[in-house]
Amino acid sequence: MDPNITRLQRLDTATLSDALDRHGIAGQCLGIKPRDPHFRMAGRAVTLRYVAAGSQPGNVADYIDDVAPGSVLVLDNGGREDATVWGDILTLVAHRRGIAGTVIDGPCRDIHLCLELGYPVFSRSYSMRTGKDRVQLEAMNIPVTIGGATVGPGDLIRGDADGVIAIPRREEETILATAEHIAGAEQNIRDAVLSGMRLDEARKRFGYFKLQSK
Repeated sequence: MDPNITRLQRLDTATLSDALDRHGIAGQCLGIKPRDPHFRMAGRAVTLRYVAAGSQPGNVADYIDDVAPGSVLVLDNGGREDATVWGDILTLVAHRRGIAGTVIDGPCRDIHLCLELGYPVFSRSYSMRTGKDRVQLEAMNIPVTIGGATVGPGDLIRGDADGVIAIPRREEETILATAEHIAGAEQNIRDAVLSGMRLDEARKRFGYFKLQSK
């Protein structure tokens, strides 16, 4: 197991978001939500970019068999709402292959199966309208944009009930270390409150209001 993925699994997206803010990195994938609030995922990004289909419709989804187990599929569908790029067949294969999850800037469909299998899908929305003959895969393993955040191949991706965070690979050691510090400080605050300290005093003691500041 990649040690930084193990570290990532111990951190929630809220804490990671504060760490990104502290270092001025916009890694919050805004508007991307889990199809089930119990979904959790952590892994490295495999990125795909979709564009509107041309006069000769191209490949929509024939990539899944070559994706390594433990990866997170990150699909940039341009935020469009009129065509899906993920459905039950992809969910089935991804689940069987041990892929960690899927992130889509756009809708997915056939959400019943991801719910039944517990396969984590995070998307902007869901709809039944197919992407076949409407969009096509333009490129793989290139930088993409998901909810306003730039995601590159190999970047760390974390998803939970609050949404999705992308951590640039070149910054991951710094962000993880900062997030671990924030998590520790917030746990100190909880422990202090449970021991009888006033919340305002605990926040002041452990520097709560500066944890995310640059």
